[in-house]
Amino acid sequence: MLKDRSLHPRFGYLLFWYLLGQSGLGKSTLLNSLFLCELYSDAVYPSPDKRIPSTTKVQTSTVELAEGGVRLRLSLVDTPGFGDSVDNSQCSQPIVRHIDQQFEDYLNAQSEIQRIKVPDTRVHACLYFIAPTGHGLKPLDISVMKELHQKVNIIPLIAKSDTLTVDECVAFKQRILSEIEANGIKVYTFPSSGEDEEEAELNRQMRSRMPFAVVGSNTTLTTAGKKVRGRKYPWGIIDVENLDHCDFSALRNMLIRTHMQDLIDTTDHVHFEAYRYGKLASAVNPTFQATGSETRNPLAQFEEEKKQHELKMLKMQEEMEQVFEMKVMEKKQKLKDSEADLAKRRDAMQASIEKQQRELEERRQQFNDDKAEFEAQQRKYQHDREAMTMQKTLSNSGLKQPKDKKKDKKGIFS
Repeated sequence: MLKDRSLHPRFGYLLFWYLLGQSGLGKSTLLNSLFLCELYSDAVYPSPDKRIPSTTKVQTSTVELAEGGVRLRLSLVDTPGFGDSVDNSQCSQPIVRHIDQQFEDYLNAQSEIQRIKVPDTRVHACLYFIAPTGHGLKPLDISVMKELHQKVNIIPLIAKSDTLTVDECVAFKQRILSEIEANGIKVYTFPSSGEDEEEAELNRQMRSRMPFAVVGSNTTLTTAGKKVRGRKYPWGIIDVENLDHCDFSALRNMLIRTHMQDLIDTTDHVHFEAYRYGKLASAVNPTFQATGSETRNPLAQFEEEKKQHELKMLKMQEEMEQVFEMKVMEKKQKLKDSEADLAKRRDAMQASIEKQQRELEERRQQFNDDKAEFEAQQRKYQHDREAMTMQKTLSNSGLKQPKDKKKDKKGIFS
């Protein structure tokens, strides 16, 4: 939100924007739509046969706006000739030099013995217009954003998004974001948290619309009894302030209402501090070369280190879990091997016991058989001995043995 510290006592609110993109992408029209006035009404566009090849130029225009007692001094930097040459390898150098010069002027003013309040001419936002090709970023877009992303808040815009269907626009946004992330480009990021839930929800909504698909118009149309800025087509009217048609309204609210102070603070606390750090370090050590790490926001750096630490802890946790699982598996395998060995030993002991029991049973049976045979022999021996003793006694006494009466008995006819 807007705060009093962004006010200049003489000029009111001070904003410094860069309009970066190839010719014909509607940069002037979008600015006219943002402030509902003709900022570039006197612009003259030569015919193609009168145009001559030119290098990138930096042109600064200052516009003072006032509404409801609130004054706004807006400095717009246009770059005619950007990307219009056959060889565009050096087209970003004038832009880099201009941004560094603004930092240098502000640093010199802050380094004076007696500091004075000077207008802040540092670039607070760079509106980078992307051609609505639907095929992703051009090599020129990637190289330029790589050179500027550590010096200014880059806000990517899909120009003339009314040339794309809804599905094409959504796919184009996703492709642009993936290419920005793949190339390590740091565009302006909305705060991850807010002072309250409403502000946090606003940041989430703004973050979901990046990059902004915008449509500009200098024409006022009447639809449903209401005058709007829009474009008329055979199939209907595009209202540039309707969020269902494009992201123009969200972009305007972000730039001059909800996140203007955050853009100014980010420029002061991140980009300018990085430039000041590089200048002081090079003054102390002439061989110093900026590596890019010093341009990071301390909070963003802390968040990144926090994420890296969390990833490291997560990796360590996964490794410990893997080691624990391996040890558990090894222990289980040892227990299984021990159980198998114990079962084998138990089976062997059981078989040995059963064998011993069988042998013992066989010996017991053999013993019983031998005992029965011995007893039978003993009885026979005793019987024979008794018989011999009786016979001997009879023979000694001279008695004859009585005859068997049955044998002496004769029959009737014998």
